[in-house]
Amino acid sequence: MNGSLLIIGFVIFICILLNRFLEKIPIPSLLIFIALGMILGENGLLKIQFDNYSAVNITCSVCLIFIMFYGGFGTNLKAAKPILLPSVIMSTLGVVVTAGIVALFAHFVLSLPWLECLLIGSVISSTDAASVFNILRSRKLSLKYNTDSLLEIESGSNDPVSYMLTNIAILLIAGQSVSVPLLLAKQILIGIFCGIFMGYIAVKLLHKNLLPSQQSHTVFLFSIMLLSYALPSEFGGNGYLSVYLCGIWIGNSNLPQKKYLVHFFDVLTHVAQVLIFFLLGLLVTPVELPSVIVPAFILTLFLTFVARPLAAFILLTPFKPKLRRILLISWSGLRGAASIVFAITAVLSGISVTYNMYNLVFCMVILSISVQGSLLPFIAKKLDMIDPDTDVARTFNDYQEDSDISFIKIHLHAEHSWCNQSLKQIRLPSDLLVAMVIRGHDIVIPTGDTVLEKGDLIVLAARSFEDREHLALREVVVNPKGKYTNRTLSEIPQAHLNRAILIKRGIDTIIPSGNTIIKPGDIIVLAQSSAKNNK
Repeated sequence: MNGSLLIIGFVIFICILLNRFLEKIPIPSLLIFIALGMILGENGLLKIQFDNYSAVNITCSVCLIFIMFYGGFGTNLKAAKPILLPSVIMSTLGVVVTAGIVALFAHFVLSLPWLECLLIGSVISSTDAASVFNILRSRKLSLKYNTDSLLEIESGSNDPVSYMLTNIAILLIAGQSVSVPLLLAKQILIGIFCGIFMGYIAVKLLHKNLLPSQQSHTVFLFSIMLLSYALPSEFGGNGYLSVYLCGIWIGNSNLPQKKYLVHFFDVLTHVAQVLIFFLLGLLVTPVELPSVIVPAFILTLFLTFVARPLAAFILLTPFKPKLRRILLISWSGLRGAASIVFAITAVLSGISVTYNMYNLVFCMVILSISVQGSLLPFIAKKLDMIDPDTDVARTFNDYQEDSDISFIKIHLHAEHSWCNQSLKQIRLPSDLLVAMVIRGHDIVIPTGDTVLEKGDLIVLAARSFEDREHLALREVVVNPKGKYTNRTLSEIPQAHLNRAILIKRGIDTIIPSGNTIIKPGDIIVLAQSSAKNNK
């Protein structure tokens, strides 16, 4: 046990210490940790004997829970609305179509049995959230036409479908009698219900202020995340689908001190990604890989240049996308940890197949990440798909996470020079905005005529915000066809206890004034009473 803890602690230590350095290297950083695992493994320098598939399966499955939850938690559905439908189609039908095409190819070219071909197609059919997130964000790769958002949502939500197909293929190969439609319906319905139910319960309890501290909020959500996977799995539902939907529900709700939750889950997910790839590298026996390298290379070549592009063309053509966009989406179908974990599930099931499923899929994933992942920035540039004016994190990170706007408070004592003066009489810098005045138990939305009084608490927006009980923030994404688009803030009737305190426009953050013109795609951050927010 001490040896295992020593290795895991060392990997996490390296992950945290070298994080900034690894982001700058020209190859996907997750490959470094696969290589590290192989170097320390059975045929490496330390020759660590490690072939415990069960332990790796449990560990990696738990890590996938973290990744799936955070993928949902950080997805801003309002900002992602323009590409939500094609993303969902690619993450569901795209997985099924890709699996079917790969299965046909494997049967006729590699002469493998039909059910074994179905298993290979199912295991390798989903794109990997960890790989896609890692490359897009580490390279700050913002793509035109919301393509980066589409790829993130697709890769974050397609593992449940691949997992269901893999389980069906394993049951069929094992000779068990199974009703495929009934099994799919059970997995999907129970997964959806449990995910939404757990998310709803979590948000309700957080708004009841039953938890004494921010730390207890974090531990509470950690438990919700585990329950949202275990509960549906216990009743035959899809745990990965449930935990993803639970993350979406919670992440798109108004939560107190949300940015601290983002910090925690961001670090936790990053460590989980690294741990998965390290353990997978440690588990593999390199001397056994030559026996599967040829079929792995053939399948990867077909998957990259035929199966994925064909699925993308079939499913995305109704949306009339540009050809270069479909080409980039096709190239960006990276395979990763989820496929290898599902392959471990097949190995542990004890079914008899031609090739060692773990070694075969491991080689395919390595080829995909090293070639597709490394060349993704180059391909995006060649296809003229890089958008320098937008932020790749716009559909993911909470606005408080990366914004350079902070909030400060000033308490007016009796001798303060602002007492008994209106805001228009006070000469404030142009980039400083009075966002709110708290007067006793009342909240005043200020105008130029608002007169400040002794005892007032002034909240200003400037270039470390401390959440107060009476102050909450929410985002509003400006619809291109909305009635307030291309109008100034002064022309818009302000709702009671609301005020626009900042606008995120692409990669820019704007402190608004009455003359600020609202443009399509703007994300407006409103300050409002938390009492109103909880209604």
